Amino acid sequence: MILSIVGLDIGYGRKIVQRSLNLQAGSGRLICLVGRNGYGKSTLLRTIAGLQPPLAGEILIDGQDVTKMSDGKRSLLMSLVLTDRIDVDNMTVSDLVALGRYPYTSWNGSLSPEDKEIVADAMRRVNIFHQKDKPINCISDGEKQRAVIAKALSQDTPLVLLDEPTSHLDLSSRIDIMFLLRDLSHTTKKTFVLSTHELDLAIGMADYIWLMQQNGVTTGISEDLLLDGTFRQSLANDNFDFDTDDGHYRIIRPQGTLSAAIVGDIDSDRARWLRCAFRRCGVAENHDSANSVEIDGSRFVFDGRTSERIEDVVDWVCQANSNFIR
Repeated sequence: MILSIVGLDIGYGRKIVQRSLNLQAGSGRLICLVGRNGYGKSTLLRTIAGLQPPLAGEILIDGQDVTKMSDGKRSLLMSLVLTDRIDVDNMTVSDLVALGRYPYTSWNGSLSPEDKEIVADAMRRVNIFHQKDKPINCISDGEKQRAVIAKALSQDTPLVLLDEPTSHLDLSSRIDIMFLLRDLSHTTKKTFVLSTHELDLAIGMADYIWLMQQNGVTTGISEDLLLDGTFRQSLANDNFDFDTDDGHYRIIRPQGTLSAAIVGDIDSDRARWLRCAFRRCGVAENHDSANSVEIDGSRFVFDGRTSERIEDVVDWVCQANSNFIR
């Protein structure tokens, strides 16, 4: 195992956030650390990284105790990507990525030809090489995130820790970064452990989930944690739940007094999205309801009216009860 955590207590001063954690991570894995705020996700990553001391227990990387290492030795075994925004002047992308080679350079920090090739290879792996001469402040947030991941790769450690690597990014960039991390973990055989609030992405991408709860961490693959109800028990609340059919969470809105029946092509995409709209608006689906919506090919039919737009159908159904508020 690349990472072994044995009987670990984490926290600040005398305040213990989590007790007796026992976790393991093998090589070539993407591990997502998820859970509610305040349960210690960032504290765990910072403790593994040596930024704060463990209150009890051991952290072993490649069989070596992190707490007994010098900073130099630790930097050869793990790299860390924090959630802080990057805002530096007069530094290019390649300059930033080259900082990952600092543990290997001589006293004057000069890069050898081998170091330079490692830096270039890291930028190619994350598809940022074409921006290597651009100032950091002149590239997008998504490209900045790729650059700091390349920096971690150039450090060439078996373990890479990332704290909320998709924060500050738009949806497309968040998905791209998660795909990138999954691909890198498999192709480089490095272990990536990241904390995230992106539940859908974690469920769909992670090789392994560490679900941090109030008293401990439950581990497993996403599918097992969905099927045995662990996600639902730990993360769902009155406002959302997990759909065990597809692994996504869905918003729950209390249903009002209005209901509707869906007939016709009830297994079509149109029926599925109509159900989503009804749930969002608090309309209960009831096969015995007097409000019946028929799906006929691309058309919705309700009370003699037809439309191809779900918006119209929702309006018609809601108007069937003048007291109903969407």
